[in-house]
Amino acid sequence: MGSLNFIGASVKRKEDYRFLTGGGQYTDDVAPERATYAVFVRSPHAHARIRKVDTAKAAKAAGVLAVYTGEDVAKAGINGLPCGWLITDVNGQPMKEPPYPVLAQGKARYVGDRVAVVIAETYNQAKDAAEQVEVDYEVLPAVTDTASARKKGAPAVHDIAPDNTCYVWALGDKAKVDEAFKAAAHVTKLEFVNNRLIPNAIEPRSAIGAYSRADDSYTLYVASQNPHVERLLMTAFVLGLPEHKVRVVAPDVGGGFGSKIYLYGEDVVVTWASKQLNRPVKWTAERVESFMSDAHGRDHVTTAELALDKDGKFLAMRVHTTANLGAYLSTFASCIPTILYATLLAGQYTTPQIYCEVTAVFTNTAPVDAYRGAGRPEATYVVERLVETAARETKIDPAEIRRRNFIRSFPYQTPVALLYDTGNYEATLDAAMKLGDVAGFAKRKEEAAKRGRLRGLGYSCYIEACGIAPSNVAGALGARAGLFEAGEVRVHPTGKVTVFTGSHSHGQGHETTFAQVVASRLGIPVEDVDIVHGDTSKILFGMGTYGSRSLAVGGTAIVKAVDKVIAKGKKIAAHLMEAAEADVEFADGVFKVSGTDKQVPFAQIALTAYVPHNYPLDKLEPGLNENAFYDPTNFTFPAGSYVCEVEVDPDTGKTTIESFVAVDDFGKVINPMIVAGQVHGGLTQGIGQALLEGCRYDPETGQLVTGTMSDYCLPRAGDVPSFKLDTRETPCTHNPLGVKGCGEAGAIGAPAALMNAITDAVGVRDVPMPATAETVWRALASKKAA
Repeated sequence: MGSLNFIGASVKRKEDYRFLTGGGQYTDDVAPERATYAVFVRSPHAHARIRKVDTAKAAKAAGVLAVYTGEDVAKAGINGLPCGWLITDVNGQPMKEPPYPVLAQGKARYVGDRVAVVIAETYNQAKDAAEQVEVDYEVLPAVTDTASARKKGAPAVHDIAPDNTCYVWALGDKAKVDEAFKAAAHVTKLEFVNNRLIPNAIEPRSAIGAYSRADDSYTLYVASQNPHVERLLMTAFVLGLPEHKVRVVAPDVGGGFGSKIYLYGEDVVVTWASKQLNRPVKWTAERVESFMSDAHGRDHVTTAELALDKDGKFLAMRVHTTANLGAYLSTFASCIPTILYATLLAGQYTTPQIYCEVTAVFTNTAPVDAYRGAGRPEATYVVERLVETAARETKIDPAEIRRRNFIRSFPYQTPVALLYDTGNYEATLDAAMKLGDVAGFAKRKEEAAKRGRLRGLGYSCYIEACGIAPSNVAGALGARAGLFEAGEVRVHPTGKVTVFTGSHSHGQGHETTFAQVVASRLGIPVEDVDIVHGDTSKILFGMGTYGSRSLAVGGTAIVKAVDKVIAKGKKIAAHLMEAAEADVEFADGVFKVSGTDKQVPFAQIALTAYVPHNYPLDKLEPGLNENAFYDPTNFTFPAGSYVCEVEVDPDTGKTTIESFVAVDDFGKVINPMIVAGQVHGGLTQGIGQALLEGCRYDPETGQLVTGTMSDYCLPRAGDVPSFKLDTRETPCTHNPLGVKGCGEAGAIGAPAALMNAITDAVGVRDVPMPATAETVWRALASKKAA
């Protein structure tokens, strides 16, 4: 849009000044008057019957105001935490939904399960007193291993699911897939584990509950990605409070990656306890608590097969996955290994038949839910490891086998329910191969061999479904909530603008990108637009941020509201310029009468709306304030091609990433700098999963072995290369911005690219994640022994 078009500009992030100068305010920074402090007593056992909780000593300790147990919250009528997605199994039966109490009742089911809470005048007093809570446990056998959860004799986590099965779910035509496999010239089969991950956002979870007797209302400050959803679940399903009497505020949030989407028991307890004490109750997790109790991610055990004809064309795919849900159903746990996983198994390819069966199991581990990518990384890993392995087995170049199977005609209906609207997969692959100098790889491999090193090259061509919605489709698939988004645009008398959005920013840069969109649409400076989010008392009901949906869904809601502002502005302008409304045009911040030199700037229209001295009040209301809701008609489908090149030291197994190229199609890019930052972060997390990160529980005791930073290895700057990035653009066809989403792409595509490169380097078909130096060394040793 003319001279004030900020779309595609790398505008510096508006929010960074306050963060860099210490001006950010996170939940733990909120300091209510007369605040008290909560510390949770957590189970040291993975599975134990709670015979008795003796709180007498703790209650008498210095500064202690209250001690509550599962029995107390049960007496208060507090319900368990709800699951927001109903999965129906292959027999047409609803999934098993055991109660998920906010404080354990009868049993503790994983190490870190909340058993009691101590509230005191100071944090140290609460912590000291928590150690004086005496719990009599009867330790029971535990099951932590995903693959073993359904084995005969495995201890039952819940009575409602004696074989630990939550559901068995399937997608696709099994009979047609089986027939296709019978006719195949070649079948590639892989078995692998998609390793469990612990999110580790830089800001730990935190919650402050405050009650006001004056109007019988509550305020919850919480590190959350979706405050309205948190309020809805807590009021309607758990505490039974009138929704309008509860305000939820999610201030600055230091990262989420999915782990802050959910309603947690701690949030409920501090809210409820604030009324019992008539004082604010504050809780902030220690890092060890975060390791134990934040919802984990991934944890799949999969057998996957790909059938090909003699020319390398894909005929069918068959996938059987066992997915670990942990001890309880977290908010969206049930849909991650089903709706957000199996539906992406077509990848970028024309595979005509796909069948996926998912068995979801309970174990004595922390609940598992969405983690950056949420089902899409698991699906991409299945598809891209299969494709790469099939290429090697059939002696077809990995890029060529992909080209032979790429989707080229759109819209494209996949055999796993999704309708891709647009894409150009060959363009991203060609660009990635050029940027990664694939043509020169053989020479680099030869040079590495002279130095005693093993060089490998791996591809990953991913696709993801983002802009999570539409509501009617999601509802048909079991969603228990709508998936729209809301936006309000408030134009002030001086022409400055405040935007209220139901999306939430926790590192994505919404205050900048949303402002760029609005400023470009209205033809005003970016500095004239402020973005407000995170407070249910200020913003319209919105569904929050996850699934790379903010710009595609939240941004579109804002655009719809802006268009309403412009439409009203045309009416005002027509009156001021004595012209027909149909003749008024708007561009570059100016309303003009077509074919004349008459024009009125946007700021004058705004002032007229609020100072309506010369104004048709019988036809137009004063003010310039509009809102809109947007529910998409389809998902968006970002896609891309990644090329990774590694070097492996055969003596130690250490892998060094020599080059990592990512070429993505995110549709229209609003701010290239912010997009690059999102991709960098996603790639680093994907590399972390492939090389370093892996949550481990002791198989005998159920203890979390990787419960600190000393035991759980996160990627550092030295573990990642200088990424080479580029984009190709095929705009989304069903939102006005043409955007698709970028926040999760790197984490989705990176693991397969890296593992394909490692397996290429070492010549070993199956190397598990994380491919630590020891893991790779053992794979090489096994190959040598064989």
